[in-house]
Amino acid sequence: MARKMLNGGELGQTNEEEAHYDFDLFVIGAGSGGVRASRFSAQFGAKKVGICELPFHPISSQDIGGVGGTCVIRGCVPKKILVYGATFGGEIEDARSYGWELNEKVDFNWKKLLHKKTEEILRLNGIYKRLLSNAGVKLFEGEGKLVGPNEVEVRQLDGTKLSYSAKHILIATGSRAVRPAIPGQELAITSDEALSLEELPKRVVVLGAGYIAVEFASIWRGMGSTVHLCFRRELPLRGFDDEMRAVVARNLEGRGVNLHPRTNLTELIKTEDGIKVITDHGEELMADAVLFATGRAPNTKRLNLDAVGVELDKAGAIKVDEYSRTNIPTIWAVGDVTNRINLTPVALMEGTCFAKTVFGGTPTKPDFKNVPCAVFSIPPLSVVGLSEEQAIEEVNGDILVFTSTFNPMKNTISGRQEKTIMKLLVEAETDKVIGASMCGPDAAEIMQGIAIAVKCGATKAQFDSTVGLHPTSAEEFVTMRSVSRRIAGSKPK
Repeated sequence: MARKMLNGGELGQTNEEEAHYDFDLFVIGAGSGGVRASRFSAQFGAKKVGICELPFHPISSQDIGGVGGTCVIRGCVPKKILVYGATFGGEIEDARSYGWELNEKVDFNWKKLLHKKTEEILRLNGIYKRLLSNAGVKLFEGEGKLVGPNEVEVRQLDGTKLSYSAKHILIATGSRAVRPAIPGQELAITSDEALSLEELPKRVVVLGAGYIAVEFASIWRGMGSTVHLCFRRELPLRGFDDEMRAVVARNLEGRGVNLHPRTNLTELIKTEDGIKVITDHGEELMADAVLFATGRAPNTKRLNLDAVGVELDKAGAIKVDEYSRTNIPTIWAVGDVTNRINLTPVALMEGTCFAKTVFGGTPTKPDFKNVPCAVFSIPPLSVVGLSEEQAIEEVNGDILVFTSTFNPMKNTISGRQEKTIMKLLVEAETDKVIGASMCGPDAAEIMQGIAIAVKCGATKAQFDSTVGLHPTSAEEFVTMRSVSRRIAGSKPK
């Protein structure tokens, strides 16, 4: 029987005889992308699907992980739970203006929240295991690695090794936090440990400018800690719209986070009073915890990729084509391990596309255009489409910028001095909305709806013709009539 293979982006026939394999698909890594790919592959007709994952633990290492992966166990989900917890700090302050008579001192119990967080990730870990079981996917607990183009090895907890053949192998091992090589770096923690600290640190230094750094700065400050955020550039959140970056920085300072732009750390020293943090300006900061949020690296080192010939890029990520296939035709990869867009919903999309391509009979490329994302700072930032800087680089003609800055209704009573800002970018020639940004309460919830419109190619006229939902902040997106500025196209048509 001829075997169908994806060849050059199209389904083609090979003359090879169908070989016998233990599995139609074996997946290494049971995070969001791996679980989605294995479940959907089984639904699309893969007769035997196996998946392996390291044993569960909130803090990952080379030997521990857990079904559900980074997002569920030590990423998006537990982080968002802590964001909710931290947000109550400001809400309690604001509640007094709404008539709530509260004691001056309101206690916060970190250990209680931590316990509730752990209960939730254990629940989700169990749900993910049941999803695999219900789909007929066989789960192996242990470390997986490649042996050949069609062979994997699983080292179980007791050290025994199992070897299986597979028609297709999918790598979905995600990424892991990295530590900068500075003296005393062993005294610092990463986001893994930050989500499981036994005690709430009263003094924190955060190194980094990405969403993880900004979010943890917001979390700890919301819980009453003194927070110093150090980053190398003028503003945090490189890659986001510059106007929005400035708003986030102002909000962080307004909430009491101490910002240290153009600052790096040079040494950490353990003392009786905590950790002494030395900056490259010679400044000394004292901390109970130092968080390194300086990036993540693909989990590829222990997969034995070299022996099989799977190509990596300079960052150690697995190189794949537009269908998520590596240079070895039987080996595929999705999620953070490929270092494309490192977001959970993107890994889910990639896993779905893989299953459709390989087992669904419908070759499907992941679509990375207009992917929405959010930074769960307090208040949050959310965006979809192009930033103003990206639009200037990519759009041939003029760009119309619409902005709205206002005091949310809730703040008019509480007296909180924190503006919400919204922004739309429109291609002048086509009237198409090519970018949307918002920093303010509920930004992520609102932006999911805006993302549908942007994905569908909605025009500014269609935004304007939409009736607003009153009274909400969201209605501002359909009432911005005046152009804030027009940017002349820099590229020839």
